[in-house]
Amino acid sequence: QVQLVESGGGLVQTGSSLRLSCAASGTTFRAVVGWFRQAPGKEREFVAAITRIGSTAYADSMKGRFTISRENAKNTVYLQMNSLEPEDTAVYYCAANPTRFSPARYPTDYNYWGQGTQVTVSS
Repeated sequence: QVQLVESGGGLVQTGSSLRLSCAASGTTFRAVVGWFRQAPGKEREFVAAITRIGSTAYADSMKGRFTISRENAKNTVYLQMNSLEPEDTAVYYCAANPTRFSPARYPTDYNYWGQGTQVTVSS
């Protein structure tokens, strides 16, 4: 079993930066971890993913602005978000799949989810 807890969300202005954290506990953190986001009235959207050895994948619209990284010793995955725009406003979720080796872009590829953290970007 893997438990995930996101933190770091908040209210910021356009152009600001935020770093989200996803802290994991459980039997293993050698999992593929992904970040997704969901805005009101919209489907959950892939943001980025990272494998146990640090291979990454990004949604095209986030590439260059967002960076995913991990500290396995701290059982934590980060999402650094720069140049935030109002369109980035959403609840951000991290998810994990302990049995995958490659980045996964679909919610159905993940077994475990955190509760989410709200990011609001004002114009």
